[in-house]
Parts: sequence; structure tokens; C-alpha cells
Amino acid sequence: MTVITTQSLAKQYDGGVRALDDLSVTIDSAAVSGTDTAGGVVGLVGANGAGKSTFLKIVLGLLEPTSGSIQVLGLDPTVDGELIRARVGYMPEFDCLPPDLSAAELVTHFGRMSGLPKTTARERASETLRHVGLYEERYRQIGGYSTGMKQRVKLAQALVHDPDLLLLDEPTNGLDPAGRDAMLDLVRRIGTEFGITVVICSHLLGEIERICDYLVALDGGRLLRADRVDTMTAGQNELVIEVDTNAEALVQLLISRGADARQDGRTVFVPLVDDRTYDLILDAVDDLHLALHRLDQRRHRVAELFSGPSEAGAA
Repeated sequence: MTVITTQSLAKQYDGGVRALDDLSVTIDSAAVSGTDTAGGVVGLVGANGAGKSTFLKIVLGLLEPTSGSIQVLGLDPTVDGELIRARVGYMPEFDCLPPDLSAAELVTHFGRMSGLPKTTARERASETLRHVGLYEERYRQIGGYSTGMKQRVKLAQALVHDPDLLLLDEPTNGLDPAGRDAMLDLVRRIGTEFGITVVICSHLLGEIERICDYLVALDGGRLLRADRVDTMTAGQNELVIEVDTNAEALVQLLISRGADARQDGRTVFVPLVDDRTYDLILDAVDDLHLALHRLDQRRHRVAELFSGPSEAGAA
């Protein structure tokens, strides 16, 4: 199923700021999950001002594009905004929760707004709060919650009506490392176990690489690349060697034996010609009596999409 597709999409704000420019991209659930089933996690990445939040607002029908076209779940957000929002869950970036309501009251309210009957909305709220780890705290006022708990409330209200598509805008904002890990694990579980396609908007590329199946990279409002993460991070024909000392001596020895070796600190890079390259490296390390900490094939990183040649060369 095609979740989102755009053709030459553009959005220009008053003052001439062009947030999106000639954006043509298709997010298909089969391509995302790698199977015929729905689900999977899509990373929407780019620097601040790349157009990520504008794109999400257009998907939701909250902004009209200046030109071009977009379809979300087969519908046009410019005319079918209410129908789309009934099938899409949205977790906003900023804290926007009323402090004097309990999580159960708030999530039930959002369930009612999505068209669920009162009893069903209450039951779904409890079930959803259990999924996000807030069941025991569901009757406490949100004003007394920690930042991590508030983020989970925002996630719960986006999930309560069982959407086909879930949009998360910077869901790890303000969280400590343990809280970020817990949130990312929860997002990953939603995309794999719930059969919901998740689009997570983030500028933290390490997080995206960790949990996402598919990546849409924006740069200055334009599409930089859209592909599966495992394709983007596929191994290169280069080996990475890390030793504790004397990396310079290792490079010199490898060059003397015909390898095109180069060095970056304690790390040495050697083109992978064939399996004999491994033997060449191991023999050189042994001859120099070095401690070998790492020998493997270098992989691309998502961050290399946004870095220059010199930065991309560092493993």
C-alpha cells in the first residue's frame, strides 16, 4: 500500500521562504517493511529548516502546498483532511499537554475526537496507556509527570484510535539517554508488532539508523535520497583495522607489501581486493606484534549523506 506519495511538492511561506521545493517521493509500506505486510519505521531526516515539519503539516492537511500534489493513504489532504486525520496519529514535537488532566482523561478525549464511542474510547485509552508503560500512572495529573512520561502521553493520544499511519515529530526531545532508548524501543515495537507504518521526524541520525527500515532525507526542502536503510548502509569495498599503537608502522608495512593503506588516528583503511587482503593484514599485524581491536568491512553511515568527502572518509 502506498502510504504517502508526492509529485513536485512545494511550499513557500510569506516572505519568500521556500520550505519544500520540487519534492517527489513515495513511501510504500511494502518497500518500508520489506514484506507484503503493513508496518515498519520510516525516518524523515534533515537539518533544522530542511522542511520536515512543513512536510508533516501538509500530510495532515494543516497546510496547503504552494504547488505540486500529495496523496496520503490514497486521499488528498487539501480536500480530505478530516478523513486523513481520522486514519493518522500525530505526536507533536513540543509540550502541549494540559497539566490539570490525567492521562486517562486526555487520551480518552482524543479517542472521542477520533469518533470512538465513549465506552470504547475509555477502554482504548487504558489499553494504549498500558502499551506505552503508563497504565499504573494513568489517573495522575499530567502536570506531575516527568518529561519522559509526558512524551509517552503524547504517543498514547496518537495511537488511541488505532491509526494506519503514525507521525512522530522529534519523539526523544528532552529525554535523557535511558529515556531515549526506551522511547526508541517502543517506536520500533509499534512499527514491527502493531502493523502501523511509523514516520519519525528527527535530526539525530544515530537514532534513525538504529530503528528505521526506510529513510527519506531532505536537504533545503529537496529530496536528497529515499531508500531502505540497509541499502544506504551497505558495506563498502574497504576494510577497517583498529590497533592500540603503531598504526603508522602498520600502514608503512602494508604499503611496502602492495596494499593501498591509509591512516586516521589509530584506524587504518585498506581496500578489500579479495580474501587474500585479510591474510595480508593479519600477517602484518602479527609481524609487528600489535594488538588488533577491530578488523571488518566498513559500512556507510546515514550521517555521510549530509557530510563532505573528508568527513565521510572517517569510519
